[in-house]
Amino acid sequence: MNVLELSEQEIIRRGSLDRLREMHIDPYPAAEYPVDGYADEIKTQFKDDAEPRTVSIAGRIMSRRIMGKASFMELQDSTGRIQVYVTRDDICPDPSDTELYNTVFKKLLDIGDFVGIRGFVFRTQMGEISVHAQELTVLSKSLRPLPVVKEKDGVVYDGFTDPEQRYRQRYVDLVVNTDVKQIFIKRSKVYASMREFFNARGYLEVETPILQSIPGGAAARPFVTHHNALDIDLYLRIANELYLKRLIVGGFEGVYEFSKDFRNEGMDRTHNPEFTAMEIYVAYKDYNWMMQFTEQMLEKVSRDVNGTTEVEVDGQTISFKAPFRRVTMTDAIREHTGIDITGMDEEALRAVCRQLEIEVDETMGKGKLIDEIFGEKCEKHYIQPTFITDYPIEMSPLCKRHRNNPELTERFELMVNGKELCNAYSELNDPIDQLERFQEQLRLSEKGDDEAMFIDMDFVRALEYGMPPTSGMGIGIDRLVMLLTGQTTIQEVLFFPQMRPEKTVRKDAPEKYAPLGVPAEWVPAVQKAGYPTADMLAGANAQLLRRALFDLNKKYALGLELPSPEAVEAWTRQPDEA
Repeated sequence: MNVLELSEQEIIRRGSLDRLREMHIDPYPAAEYPVDGYADEIKTQFKDDAEPRTVSIAGRIMSRRIMGKASFMELQDSTGRIQVYVTRDDICPDPSDTELYNTVFKKLLDIGDFVGIRGFVFRTQMGEISVHAQELTVLSKSLRPLPVVKEKDGVVYDGFTDPEQRYRQRYVDLVVNTDVKQIFIKRSKVYASMREFFNARGYLEVETPILQSIPGGAAARPFVTHHNALDIDLYLRIANELYLKRLIVGGFEGVYEFSKDFRNEGMDRTHNPEFTAMEIYVAYKDYNWMMQFTEQMLEKVSRDVNGTTEVEVDGQTISFKAPFRRVTMTDAIREHTGIDITGMDEEALRAVCRQLEIEVDETMGKGKLIDEIFGEKCEKHYIQPTFITDYPIEMSPLCKRHRNNPELTERFELMVNGKELCNAYSELNDPIDQLERFQEQLRLSEKGDDEAMFIDMDFVRALEYGMPPTSGMGIGIDRLVMLLTGQTTIQEVLFFPQMRPEKTVRKDAPEKYAPLGVPAEWVPAVQKAGYPTADMLAGANAQLLRRALFDLNKKYALGLELPSPEAVEAWTRQPDEA
């Protein structure tokens, strides 16, 4: 890396790195460092009247207070922070060799470096449980300074809070914002709790293809890629439903999968193009059974993650205590618009949309129109967990017709905090009906609906071999984690959310400066001085540029011969002056 691209702190740290190596101290040792103690458990288990406990700990230096022959530092490991007391005489038992303390610890180590400490646990005169260091080992030298976050009386100053920086550099976010780590620990607990719930009932966790020749199982726009060896286009999966139901056909009674799905659609506070879903399918069940199953699962997950069924989101208390309210879709629309859509055809629904001032287009069929009405006028009202049931058939091409009304389907969506969390069906297992539904989706696609489903003839063939009565449910894991951690944006619960490429300053290659007479070795300094492209030199103040080059040459010890005033004047000459 060119030295001119480094900050002053980065240059100093690289100098410290070189000095450590000169002292024959490996700044990145390969050997295992044995750890038998962690910050939180050391403090929890400490007893004043017990024999001093010897520990070996490791972590990142987060603060230091240098005080002559004795100093304090704060070490952060995977569980938290603990104070370490370091004295010259303890880590340098040979009085004739004190470099480990006087040079390494005091001068060459920095905030962010990893060290190992062997010592014993004690309580300081100020009452803080600490580790008295007897050995210090350098484990990793940090070359970039961490953001300095200060805290006083519970108030944080100079916090690392810019969302774009935090999401782009999540590794830094996790180090300096300790509460962020708890979100992802809870996310892991969600997976563990759900797996425990499913496995206890004998259901099998499986894996299905991410690259698919036909993107099925949902209405969404897919990402497309090309497989060179097979010379075919493939799609990143939008859902794993059709493959999981093939396994039910194959004889499994219950299967589930935590899947990464991909939809080439918009991004906002609750949508990311790459997201995690859990889908489960159980033979011989229906959507009524699945409603009860879902509310029991969510109550358990909430207790396992937070110790309670209540969570605070957007200043509101949401309860996951079962049972949840149940409302049909037509009743929900009637409740919030005063309009009964029962029996309406496409034109009548378009008229309703115009009446309600809902924007629609000609590509939308009955299902999309009803979905728009519900989404615009009803969804936001369901804050507490509520099952919206019995969707019109046009909205659900993979769902079984309602046993009492063929215009409806046996489907529910669980709404929480005004957003869909779960989607579930009594699964369609009639292959003839399924093919007709796929063909209707094809007609919608021909009208211009780019989210209409593809026809999957292999899935139809699987149904022709026979699939037992089955209920399936899918749940958005990211949205569930948002709810259980009180977050209002999906980016907060994804380690690495999708973002636009980081903006960088465009720089010309050295060859671009050659026609102006700028030597290649001076190009980085010219760019550092504020002229990243050759055309920016035209008309520049030659005297100021030469002064800037002089300062950079001195500050960064470049060792270059300063160009003459006449040479710099020639670099900056306007084209018509040449």
